[in-house]
Amino acid sequence: MLERAAAHAGAGLRFEVADLASFEAEAPFDLVFSNAAVQWVPDHPRLLERLRRLLAPGGQLALQMPANHDHPSHLAARAVAEEPQFAAALSGYTRQIPVLAPERYAELLHGLGFAQQHVRLQVYAHVLGSRDDVVEWVKGTLLTDYEKRLSPQQFAAFLAAYRDELAARLPASSPFFYPFKRLLLWARG
Repeated sequence: MLERAAAHAGAGLRFEVADLASFEAEAPFDLVFSNAAVQWVPDHPRLLERLRRLLAPGGQLALQMPANHDHPSHLAARAVAEEPQFAAALSGYTRQIPVLAPERYAELLHGLGFAQQHVRLQVYAHVLGSRDDVVEWVKGTLLTDYEKRLSPQQFAAFLAAYRDELAARLPASSPFFYPFKRLLLWARG
């Protein structure tokens, strides 16, 4: 991804690899933008405070993050992770979701001194072939957190249990309507 982005670098724009949780800049930015990354970083109040410090006066913060943690697709993953055989293999780990309510982000942005802000929750409608396609959808996002902690055999068993748990929580319809919530935050200092 960074290799492809390099073609767009120049005129003050650059791309580099850094840890979002600890990145510090040599000079302030006019824009801090993140698409679907901050949901992996804990402690959003502290994260926003740090990102605010990275901005030049009048700089902009633009963040997008999934907020579907209360959907059956995500609740089913937690339930499977808490089953004894998986809880043991995961050493009790379950994915903690640091994403806050929209109004809490508005309060935080205000408290950090942003002059303008726009915070909204957007529901994107995804029409999938069937509820089984939800499994494929979350395999590339939410379930990666469990996959990296399990052996390939354990993850295959986790995935089978997840598929069964999800089938019990979602209606069998084709096509399947999968509403996916995302938080969109914008603020100017």
